[in-house]
Amino acid sequence: MPQNSRVTLIGTGLMGAPMAQNFLTGGIDLTVWNRSTDKVIPLVDRGAKTAPTAAKAVAGASVLITMLSDGYATEALLSDPEFRQALSPGMVWIDMSSAKPEHAREQSALLHTLGVAHLDAPVSGGTKGAEAGSLAIMVGGEKTTFDQVTPLLSTMGRPVHVGPSGAGQLCKLANQTIVAVTISAVAEATLLAEKGGADPDALRAALKGGFADSVILQQHGARMSEGDFEPGGLSKFQLKDLDNTLAEAAAFNLRLPSTQAVRDRFAYLVNEMDGADLDHSALYQELKKQNGLS
Repeated sequence: MPQNSRVTLIGTGLMGAPMAQNFLTGGIDLTVWNRSTDKVIPLVDRGAKTAPTAAKAVAGASVLITMLSDGYATEALLSDPEFRQALSPGMVWIDMSSAKPEHAREQSALLHTLGVAHLDAPVSGGTKGAEAGSLAIMVGGEKTTFDQVTPLLSTMGRPVHVGPSGAGQLCKLANQTIVAVTISAVAEATLLAEKGGADPDALRAALKGGFADSVILQQHGARMSEGDFEPGGLSKFQLKDLDNTLAEAAAFNLRLPSTQAVRDRFAYLVNEMDGADLDHSALYQELKKQNGLS
């Protein structure tokens, strides 16, 4: 990617804001835009530019990065004629939102007619990974386009090209399946240890380095023990990803019983326990409720 490339990032929420901070630290010419304008103020204070509309923010950019809630939010941008007109041939659009693979493929095909290259590049690692620039980045799309923007993606973490358009989103769904099922297992192990009289902190220390160890055990196990469910990854987004996983599996005539079971538990947490905006480790609260402990 040329040194003088102009980057626009749309979506400066929990993940987008620290990603933008890393761009600024790296000296990248950055314009930011967010529907809630207060979220761009800290970035503008650090040297980012902004604009009154998304269309004006993207005008003249060589790379557009979107970090939005889902594929429908990205679709809403594309449905705005003024925004589409601001896209220029030769631009690369990297959608880092978590969306359905079919959305990625549809958007890529539409953008191709406008002369805009498209990559679906969802991430894993949460806010801590975004802050540290250590995100796992799963990228679908043309390999030549991926190679062009690899230096930029490397500012945020470790990008890996995983296949054609939509493959990045499919890998993210696989990632979210592993995350959700592992959170469920960690919650059950933590509750078992607590009720049996073992120290959950000591449990995590004892398991460290063994086959049962994981980032989820160490980070989310601590959250569960401490009752700290301030969001890093929102439960409502975890539920959305699990719904997308099951829809994709149904298209392949696959049954994913563990995914279905944990999806139903997240649905209860989100819809019946007002847990939509809690961290997804709050599945521990749903488990306690199942056991009459809350």
